[in-house]
Amino acid sequence: MVTSLIGLALLVGIAFDTKVVRIGSEAASGPERFSAETYGPAEFPKVRDAIAAKAVDAPVLAAAIAENKTAAAEKYGVASGGTSVLPVSFTGVAGEPKAGIYTVTVPNMPDGVTLRVQTGPAINGTELRDATGTIEFGQFTNQIEYQDAGSALNNAMKAEVLAPIDTKSLAGKTISVTGAFRLVNAKNWLVTPVKLTVQ
Repeated sequence: MVTSLIGLALLVGIAFDTKVVRIGSEAASGPERFSAETYGPAEFPKVRDAIAAKAVDAPVLAAAIAENKTAAAEKYGVASGGTSVLPVSFTGVAGEPKAGIYTVTVPNMPDGVTLRVQTGPAINGTELRDATGTIEFGQFTNQIEYQDAGSALNNAMKAEVLAPIDTKSLAGKTISVTGAFRLVNAKNWLVTPVKLTVQ
């Protein structure tokens, strides 16, 4: 009798805790899987606008970094992986490219500071993912998805910003760039653009 009552109680408990899911319903499909193809185009405009809103004129930022690198990083940047990612904007003349990277001569930059912008075809780094501080590891299932999110943003940027431009023939031209770079070497910046126009 006692065994029967326990069994009945278990069945009642299971019935209350069971959710019936119809085949083909949204619940049956489980959590939505990460898609780099949709993530990049959906999120890049937000990243672009956030970086543009906080971008600091390159000579101003360079002077702040020269005065106090740590203070400049805290004031203008977002902490990321033991470094900081800083938003920047500048207009200058592009030099000769090396592997899709142009050194840009910008007026009023301090002596000894090299400013470069990457234009592809390969866009390296996770500056776009990390520049806003709003995209975090905990939003993804694992490290692979987190890395894929960075690549997806880079690819979306290439499609929107770089694809309409002949990036192989910028040498000698005046370009205006808004983007972000990781502050590793205060004298050598490698900027990932979110806006790039040729004058």
